[in-house]
This record gives sequence, structure tokens and C-alpha cells, in this order.
Amino acid sequence: MRHGAASGTRPGATPRREPVPAPSEDPEEEAATCPEDWPARPDPILAMNRMGSFDWDLDSGRMHMDRQALAVFGLRPERFDDMATTASAQMPRAERDRMAALVKDAITAGHETYAGYFRIRRADDSLRWTHTQGYIRRDAGGRARRIFGIVRDATQELSDTTARREQASELRRRTTVVERTTAALAAARTVADVLDVLREQDGLVRLGADSLVVGLLEQGRIRLVPDGPTGGVIDAGRHTRLDDPYPMADVVRTMRPVYLEDAESFAAAYPELWKQIAHLRPGAAAYLPLVAQGSPIGSLGLFYGGTHHFAPEERNVLVALGSSLAQSLQRAMLYEQEKDLAQGLQQAMLPRTIPDVPGAEVAVRYRAASAGRDVGGDWYDLVPLPGGRTGAVIGDVQGHDTHAAAVMGQLRIALRAYAAEGHPPATVMARTSLFLDELDTDRFATCLYAEADLSTGVLQLVRAGHLDPFLMAPDGSARRVPVPGGLPLGLSSQFGALDYPVSTLELDPGATLLLCTDGLVEVPGADLDDGFAKLATQLRTGPRDLRLLADLLTTAVERRGGEDDVAVLLLRRRATVGAPLYGGRLQQHVAPGDPRDLAEARRMIRSAVRSWGAGSRSDDIELATDELVVNALTHTEGPALVTLRVLTGAVRRLRVEVEDSSSALPRRREADAEGQSGRGLMLVDLLADAWGVEARGAGKCVWCEFEVRRPGEEVAGPGPAG
Repeated sequence: MRHGAASGTRPGATPRREPVPAPSEDPEEEAATCPEDWPARPDPILAMNRMGSFDWDLDSGRMHMDRQALAVFGLRPERFDDMATTASAQMPRAERDRMAALVKDAITAGHETYAGYFRIRRADDSLRWTHTQGYIRRDAGGRARRIFGIVRDATQELSDTTARREQASELRRRTTVVERTTAALAAARTVADVLDVLREQDGLVRLGADSLVVGLLEQGRIRLVPDGPTGGVIDAGRHTRLDDPYPMADVVRTMRPVYLEDAESFAAAYPELWKQIAHLRPGAAAYLPLVAQGSPIGSLGLFYGGTHHFAPEERNVLVALGSSLAQSLQRAMLYEQEKDLAQGLQQAMLPRTIPDVPGAEVAVRYRAASAGRDVGGDWYDLVPLPGGRTGAVIGDVQGHDTHAAAVMGQLRIALRAYAAEGHPPATVMARTSLFLDELDTDRFATCLYAEADLSTGVLQLVRAGHLDPFLMAPDGSARRVPVPGGLPLGLSSQFGALDYPVSTLELDPGATLLLCTDGLVEVPGADLDDGFAKLATQLRTGPRDLRLLADLLTTAVERRGGEDDVAVLLLRRRATVGAPLYGGRLQQHVAPGDPRDLAEARRMIRSAVRSWGAGSRSDDIELATDELVVNALTHTEGPALVTLRVLTGAVRRLRVEVEDSSSALPRRREADAEGQSGRGLMLVDLLADAWGVEARGAGKCVWCEFEVRRPGEEVAGPGPAG
């Protein structure tokens, strides 16, 4: 009889668990080692006081119980095998473990006696309070060898109030398990999360089970979920048909639980399954139907290492647990279905492939959000443009739902179409903003569009409420590049602010441009500048391989548990020697009274000419362009548009065009000695190989051309005016 709580412990105490000395596996062999005076003969006076006695040999595990002791335990003499484990089997598992700890503590502490109350289950499943006292006999070395003791019915001793208090406490304990588990299940989103809750809440141990398995009903079959604790899968295989002679199929079909209290009943009820799992030595099991909204969605199997009696109150608790679990699993399955749908939509809206870009290395990444439906409006794109140029796009539609993904897909296609038509970057952004406004949606979007001429390294960027780009130099240093911008797409059209400024940057051979969405740098509760500084450090210390660097950036977001989705585009310019651009075009708007625009135009021309191998004429071209732009800004009221293009033919020629909104044609005239004007076109005529004027709608275009030869070729001098 394994007992357990401290000496004199009242019912309900829960001491630490310690094992009792294990009996031998061979009772006949151990019987031969019992002491000569075993068993001790009880005093007849005990029987007169309705007490029973026992003699427990700790070495062999055998226990002699007189007729009164057997009566207290509800055992028939002819069915008792003189083993302590048989007597303790009459006790509920929790009582057995508690009393085992009491005996263990008494022996370890060197006590001579112990005493405690415990409950025994009667034949009608009711529980009866019992009291025991034991005397521990030790050998000369102090080792415990035998225990003499008495047991008696303590029902009358303990008042009805105490018994009811114990029963209420047990019911509260089991109810608390269900309540705690249900509360934790409310936060579970996936099937794996639901199973993790059962483990993390220690619900299985509190309910007495050793392992579990969950089967989910899918297309007429029960799929066993392998995410449960190790050893939990007791049904054969990974799928069960509804007509299979298995308990899971039975409870799904009938929506009624199945309780198997020992191995014998298991084998008798399901012989086919038993043949397959007998080597696992299963004991008791409880199979519960998982029913949500009146329909079965699966089954839960709980497994116990040995014999287990399912009392009515425990069955009620298990049914309540199964109901709560079914609701959580249904919610989790619906969530996973929505997640798969949303992610499929997101992936369908993003580019399937990224085109090869001559002269560049490219890496892109997208990471779904960890909140909401795991889908958002972030996107990237790479657009081949006329003249060998490339458009790089990064954008973010407001929101994290399927509507945001749908808007993103339409917006990406529209921007791609406008860019592929050859429109300047500012026009591409303005038309895309108008398109979003016409979609009649309440969403806006941020965007950054970069038009790259990789033969010259010239980048023209337009920003609509988005994050600034990052530039990583060939030596690994990285910095954020402030780019003037306008309102987000959709808002700019509503407020009539469609004049997006264009910035020009130079991408050196080996340098890398990073475009990203805010999920890469934003951390809730942290300053945005800290996120930019951390990103610069990651770029500086990260791997040089672009794909590995992209993985590093997105993995870092995963580790910190970023709640926003993330899109990343990395574009690195390869070193190209003597690779001219044929049919290329670069443009720059120059606003009146804004010297920064004129400086950007100069930088664009200087970079292009040097990259095309005509650096010796850079000063001439830049000076002539300055004169044309200054004339346009001085003699007209609007902005000027500077266009630089390469003309192919027998001789490569670089053409500079300056457009304005005035139809008045310029004329060349001689300047007097003290005059402040009249020298501009004379200077252009002297520096350029050709120049002229063309009407352009309501305005005009003044152009000049320069022969641009490869290094080593002779360059002709200025030609006559066109």
C-alpha cells in the first residue's frame, strides 16, 4: 500500500513526490526472502475496534493484510495477491502519490511512525475516507525493512463538512485547470499554438494524462496532428478513415466520448488497433469528440500509463475541456485558411520573377507581418525601361489585410505600366497617385521610385511620403540619403500636390542602393533614428553577398518579432568599363529660384559624361547647359526641363535639351562691352558642335549636341551653328 503526506497530515496536503522502494518483478523469488516471522499476527482487539492490520515487507514489496484490513480496502481475500501495489490500486492516483510521499519522507527523515488520511474508491465509485498508522522497523544499519500498521474506516471520524470541503476543493482544482486552459486557448491562433497551450499550461499532468493526440476531420478522413507531445500518436498511421474500427473514428461519427479504463478493456473494444499498438504497452485512454457549432471537427485522445478510473466528475471536466478545445481549433483552422489565402494573394500580387539587370546585382525579400492576417500592402518591383535603364520601386499601401494586398497589386501594375511607357520619374509618380485616387478606396500608399542608368551610375529618385533610401559604398560604409519628397500616393492628387521633386544621385561601381519599407527600421516604442542607425550598422558589418545580406536584414526583423510586413530591394552596380549607353535618356526638372535643382542637373551631366568616357568635354557640356537653363529661367515664368540623351550613328553624339513653357524663340545677338546679356547663345555656339531650337506644343526646346568619342578616339572641334 503506497501512502503519502507528512506525518499526521490531514486530507488534502500535497507534499513533494518521492518514489517508494520498488518491489521485485518476481514475487516468488521475493517471497523466499521474507523474514521468518512474516507476517506478524494482529492482536484480536484490533478487529473488535473495526481496525485492520498489515505487515509490509519493503524488500519484497509483499504485504499481508488481515480480513478486516481487506474489508476496509474493499478487497476479497481470494483475489488479493499479497502485493502492496494491488492494495494501493484501490486508491485514486492523486491519493496514492500523496501517501507514497508521506511514507518516503518518514523513512528518509528517520521517523519510527507515520500517520495519514487517504481515500479509497468503493465498488460504486464513491470515495471513503480511511486512516492509517504505521511503525517502521529498521535493521542494525538503520535501513527500513518492514512496516507494521493498522487501517480503519475514518468516515465517521471526519465530519460531513470536511468531506464536502475536500470534494469541493477537488472539483475547484479540476475546474481551474479547464478555466486556465480555456483562457490560454483564447490567444492561440494556429493548431500548433493550441497544442502548445495544453503543454505549457501543464493541463495534461493536472488531469493525470501522460500524452495526447489530436485528429482533425478533413475531407472525410481524420488527419492526426503530429505536433502533440512525443509519443502522443497512438492510432496507427497519420490518417484514419471514418469507417475504420478505431476509437477516433467512433467518437467523430457518434459525437460521444469513449473511455477505456485499462489495457484489457482497450484490447476488447478495439482489437484491430490493439494488435498494432500492443508493443507500446498502452493503458487507459479517453477519446473526446471535438464539436463546434454542432458539427464534429475532430477528436482528442488522452492517454494514461496504467489503469485509470474516470469518475463522473472527471468525465464532466474532460467534456468541458474538449468543448473549449474544439472552439479554439475551429478558430485556428479558419485562421490558417485565411492566412493561406492572404499569403497566396500577396505572393500573386508580387512579381513572380525579378528580371536580370545588365550591369547590376539584385536581391529582393518580402516578410509577412506577425500580426493581423499576416498580409499587407508592401511591395517591390524592378522595371526594364527604354534605353537600357532600370526602374526600382518600393511601396507600402496602408493597412494589413486582403484589401491592402489587392490595392497594392493594382498600384504595382499601374506604376509599372507608366514607367515602361518612358515617362519621367515625376510623371510616373503623379500618374500613379491619380490612379490610386480613382480607385475609390480609402487607402493611401507611400512609394519610392528610382530610375537607374547603370552605365553612368546616375539615379533619379522620386519619393512620395516613403522612407529615404540608403547608399552603401564599395568600402562597406553606409548612410541614409535624404531625398526631397511629396505627399503619399492618393493624397497628393486629393490636395493638388502632384509636382514631385526629382533628386539625382550617383551610384559608383560596386556601390549598393537599398530601398525598404518601414517595417525594416521601425520598432514600437523606439525612435526611428535608432532604427536607421541600426540598419546602417547591419549594412556595414553584414555579408557582401546581396542575397545573404537580404536574408540577414529580414531575419533580424523576425528575431525581434516585428509586427509589420517588410519589403527589401538591394541594387548593386557592377563595374563596367567603356560600356556606353545607346538611346539612353536622363531628365532633371529645374524650378525657378531653386539653386539645388540646377546643382542636381550639373551633377547628372557630369556623371553621365564621365561614365560615357567623354570626361574631356565635361566642362564644355556643363557650361553650355548652364547657359541654356539660365536663359530659360530668366526669360520665361515656369520651370525648365533638362534632358540628356545619347544619339547613335556613325559618330556618337550627346544631346542636351532644355524645355520651357514659352513659345518665344531665342535669338543670337552681339553683346556690348558693358551688357549683362547676349553672351549665352554665343557661348553655346562656340562650345557645342551644333545647336538649335524646336517648337514643343505651347513651349519650345533649345538643344545643343556634342560629339562623344571613346577614349583614344579623336574628338572634332565645335561645328557650325544648327
